[in-house]
Order: sequence, then structure tokens, then C-alpha cells
Amino acid sequence: MSSSDDDGPDSEAANDFLSVSEELEGFLMLYRFGLEEMMTKVNILKQELTHTASYDCPIEHVTFRLKRTTALAEKARRLGCTSLEDVRELVSDIAGIRVVCSFVSDAYTVLEMLQRQPDVRVVQIKDYIADPKPSGYKSLHLIVEIPVFLSDRTERVRVEIQIRTVAMDFWASLEHKIHYKYQRAVPERLRDELAGVAAATDRLDQQMEQLHRDSRGTRESRDPATR
Repeated sequence: MSSSDDDGPDSEAANDFLSVSEELEGFLMLYRFGLEEMMTKVNILKQELTHTASYDCPIEHVTFRLKRTTALAEKARRLGCTSLEDVRELVSDIAGIRVVCSFVSDAYTVLEMLQRQPDVRVVQIKDYIADPKPSGYKSLHLIVEIPVFLSDRTERVRVEIQIRTVAMDFWASLEHKIHYKYQRAVPERLRDELAGVAAATDRLDQQMEQLHRDSRGTRESRDPATR
């Protein structure tokens, strides 16, 4: 093959694509590092609290995800992003962590613990527990910036953290599956049923919270070691 064939339009397009792909890969790598850093912090809290006899661990389980390239491209398009800097500024959920708790009070306890981390900068808090979305969705949303220490510089990476109860998580998972099946055009009947289940979920959380408080009060009054 001649050199002219290598330098043709197709070769230039391939080089451009490779350059963009490498830039995107490096961009997402930073978010993967940020996710790992934040997951380490959450897991340390979970393990510490699990092994502290005087405290019931508020964290049931933790999951995480890095947004897929196709999903990121679609959201960037919707938001009108024209560069990776736009994406960095406008897309806050590229890296995400979900912390699931047993009780509503535990969700707020975890929120306070994360806010006290000295190297974590809180960018935004949305309290969808106190102020649910119209659909009935409830959760705490926390956007933080965490430092990622590279070989030649330090980058601050945003991570979204969702904190919710087991009941809230089950409802949100169901809602997501229904919205995915109907491509967000959910029939009114199903929307009404989801709202009804959300109300029932809220009542369940309140009842579980009260039982939790009652059991702790009974235990503490009878156990001399806790006085």
C-alpha cells in the first residue's frame, strides 16, 4: 500500500476517531478513580460501624456504577454539551454510588458522616425524602467533589451519591423498569398505581422507623451496659 493511501480521508477520519476515543477514555478514567476513592471512604465507614458494638450499622449495602459511554453521549447531547469541559460541568452523575439503609434516620446519619469527611467538598444536596418528586420518588442526592491524586497533578472529580432506605430502593427499581419498558410514556393507570405504592412505601418506612425506635428504647432501658 502506498503512503498516499495511508494519508487519505479515511485515514484522517480514523486518526480523528482514535484521538477522540483516547481523550474520552482518559476522561472516564478520572471518574473511575474518583469512584474508587469515594467507595473506599464509604466502605471504611460501613466496616467501622459494623464492628462497633455500641452502634447499629446504618448501611445495609452499597452499589456503584460508571455511566456507559452511550448513556453519557445521549445525556450530553440533551444538555447541549459540545466539549468534554461542558460534560464535566453539566453532567454530575457520571460516577454514582448508591447507599441503601434500613431506616430513614440512618439515611440522614450517613449523609452527616459523608459531609464530615475533610477532603470531600459538598457541591449540592437534594432532599427528595423531605420533598419527594411528583412521581413519589424519595431519596437523598448528594453531589461531592473528591481529589484524585495523579502522577503529575491533582484532579477534583464529581461523584453523585444516592442514599435511601431498602423500601425506597425497591420502589425506585420498579419505577425504573416500568419507565424503561414504556420508554417513559407510562400509562396513567400505572402512574397512579406507582404513586399508591410510593405512599404505601412511605407508611412502611414510618412504621419500621417507629418499631426501630421502640426496640432501641426497650433494649436500652433493660440492658445495664447501655445506661
